[in-house]
Amino acid sequence: MEAPQKKVLVTIAYGSEGSDVVTLVDLFSGGGALVTVASVENDIQIECSSFVKLVADTFISECESQIFDLIVLPGGMPGSERLRDCKVLRKIAEAHAKEGRLYGAFSEAPAVVLETWNLLNGCQATCHPSFMDQLSSTVAVDARMQVDAMVTSSQSPGSTLDFALSIAAQLFGKKMLNEELLKLMVPRGWNKCEVAKEEYNVEDWSLQHIPQMLVPIANRSDEMEIVIVVDVLRRAKANVVVASVEESLDIVAARGTKIVADRLFKDDILSNYDLIYLPGGWYGAQKLGSTEQLIELLREHVESSKVYGATCASAVMLDTKGLLKGKNATTHPHYSNKLSNQSSVNVRVVIDGKVITSFGTGSTMECALSIVEKLFGMERANDVAEAMAFSYP
Repeated sequence: MEAPQKKVLVTIAYGSEGSDVVTLVDLFSGGGALVTVASVENDIQIECSSFVKLVADTFISECESQIFDLIVLPGGMPGSERLRDCKVLRKIAEAHAKEGRLYGAFSEAPAVVLETWNLLNGCQATCHPSFMDQLSSTVAVDARMQVDAMVTSSQSPGSTLDFALSIAAQLFGKKMLNEELLKLMVPRGWNKCEVAKEEYNVEDWSLQHIPQMLVPIANRSDEMEIVIVVDVLRRAKANVVVASVEESLDIVAARGTKIVADRLFKDDILSNYDLIYLPGGWYGAQKLGSTEQLIELLREHVESSKVYGATCASAVMLDTKGLLKGKNATTHPHYSNKLSNQSSVNVRVVIDGKVITSFGTGSTMECALSIVEKLFGMERANDVAEAMAFSYP
């Protein structure tokens, strides 16, 4: 008899950390769970950190009568405070904890929400370094991630994937984690044969102005590969435009996350961008590849020696369009046999001249920080990484 489908509640508020939300949706949906993103606001569309716009599945009031196997609170400010002040969410969370079910929180939320609601119950926990003094001295642990009984906590967006994988082991079991999810998400260290990063034919990417970056998206583009790149580059002070190649600003990403683009690509093709980055997701990549004006824009980037890049399946799409000719590149291990040049397929992030490619979801943070380093220098990359509690390089 099949085990019942796991149910996960991810809450969201104005100022929540978007990368936390999409990582949870990506991984738990990938594991077969039914993930509900619930808004604690009066609006269903939420502007998260770094001005990323997500659309929740429902309102938190619609979740009162439901039973979840896991409840997770994303970090971000003022998002964590707005979660804390939601009476309906508190009622749901307190009943959930009383029943001994799994729950967790990121970044500021362990201190701002769980501590305030007395839901740490003496369990050891961690949180963003700047909020550690708000945790009781009997529970505070200075660690990237902490698991104690039914409570899991994490320091920041830089440890979100580790957090999600740890809870996945509890939710789905270690067998699924080791046999399926690690291969799907490709976190650092999942394969002992992998190489972190390689750079060939080194070129200078630095600019004398604020970098203008385009991130085209489509239905079924990967949500982590969209939001994490946008978040990191906006933190680095690049001007990032998310443009939908669909007929609507709203797209539904690979694992069901609803994302709202800044503008339509068809209305923006004359803009002058310094860098184009393509998120993966097999079907999303095919849609990007069939958008003729986008491919023509990429060809112009090649001719003008401008920067462009892709993650996961979009690297394969670029290869089929002849846009990786003579370049070393990488992609998700599942698609690596589709690349014409196989010499770098065991490398997580590959830079060749002014082209950057990476494995997939689990290497997106490394890829984004590599772009920051090339555009702004190592100091800026380290500053962004430190703020996100991510070890770079």
